[in-house]
Amino acid sequence: MYTRKTKKASTVFILTLALVMTITACGGKNNNTTNQPTEKPAEGGTNAGAGAGDSALAKALNGDFKGKKVTMFGPFTDADEVKFNESIKAFEDKSGIDIAYEGSKEFEATISVRVNGGNAPDIADFPQPGLLKGFVNSGKVIDVKSFLSEEYLKKQYNQSWLDMATMKGTSGDVMSGIWARSSVKSLVWYNKKAFAEAGYTVPKTWTELMALTDQIAKDGDPAWSIGIESGTATGWPATDWMEDIMLRTTTPENYDKWVSGELPFTDPVVKNAAEKMAEIWFNEDYVYGGKKSIATTSFGDAVKPLFDNPPKAWLHRQAGFITSFFPEGLTADDYDWFPLPAIDEKYGQPALISGDIYAMFNDRPEVRAVMEFFTTGESLKAWIQTGGVTAPMNDADPSWYPNDQERRMAEFVKTAETIRFDGSDLMPGAVGAGTFWKGMTDWVSGTVDLDTALKEIQAGWKK
Repeated sequence: MYTRKTKKASTVFILTLALVMTITACGGKNNNTTNQPTEKPAEGGTNAGAGAGDSALAKALNGDFKGKKVTMFGPFTDADEVKFNESIKAFEDKSGIDIAYEGSKEFEATISVRVNGGNAPDIADFPQPGLLKGFVNSGKVIDVKSFLSEEYLKKQYNQSWLDMATMKGTSGDVMSGIWARSSVKSLVWYNKKAFAEAGYTVPKTWTELMALTDQIAKDGDPAWSIGIESGTATGWPATDWMEDIMLRTTTPENYDKWVSGELPFTDPVVKNAAEKMAEIWFNEDYVYGGKKSIATTSFGDAVKPLFDNPPKAWLHRQAGFITSFFPEGLTADDYDWFPLPAIDEKYGQPALISGDIYAMFNDRPEVRAVMEFFTTGESLKAWIQTGGVTAPMNDADPSWYPNDQERRMAEFVKTAETIRFDGSDLMPGAVGAGTFWKGMTDWVSGTVDLDTALKEIQAGWKK
């Protein structure tokens, strides 16, 4: 996700949350019949899910765990840590539980030391599910389904989210955690006013996208502005493009096999995705500055030509965070986005995402209550209202989002036929943050041809 690759409450809120949670704790009509146990619960808790009267969350809101402390460790620091703490404040005030969050920029290295040393936090926030897999494989993570029913989880999340959280444990599949903050990647940004004045229309299909790209070129401008320079992480935007195109040119199962190493980079399926990408990237008329500029243009600067007057380029594919790199003074009236269109209709309209999955290492009633709270949109409300966060939960209120663009991002993720996590973040570091970045950069810069680049990337799996 972006945070890795770039090293990427008011009184009213409290009163509103208190009211909602009071209704929930009393067994609101929308929840009291839908979360019955589907399997034997683990000792010391229920399997009901949020809203049921005997659930851990209901008990917490009733004050049963007042004075208890739940430790949490994750990568949120600086502004993100402040936003996280604001998002949990109302729950802490209502329940009396202290969620003691510790943020570290060295989370990836430190979490292994802590867990393997017997000092695991109650809850850990993993921005890379690939890192979590090892702990699940070794049996150190609590199965969320031991206290939350499958029916409840399916109510709160699109099935793709549950699929992505399911990992192999010591004796079968485990629901390794619950999804919290997420970011949408499959977005194409454009200058809203200039786009309309030029008479261009938003493409709904890949054919329409390529026709628009060609039309802009005929009108005298390159359609796309692309940059993959990011210091030691140069190349990561190219991996995002590849992941998006893979989701649109092959099955979700093949995507999963590719991410896990079962489908090699040298396979024709992967080569086909790269060649589809090259139809845009390697056409000198389609890219601002031409192919040669891509590897030397900073990813954060690449969006800026869209907002020159007049625009020097018209389209930029990037995740929702890119608004932080827009020129100062822009408002939501100045820009907009559309989903990167489907390529093969049989694979529908997929969404590539990044996000945070919260895993549980210590099984106590108050920890269950906090985990259950994190399955609710309410747990992200304050953060959503500040912008830059998309809720994966189905019960997040669209009115919480600060503008129409972010509201539509949430709806896009909610309705996407397939959702998959950033592939390079799931691959081993030697590949995802190593040969994949470098191989794509070598290919784009012209150092090697495509076949050689794919072989170089694949070699990372042996490291």
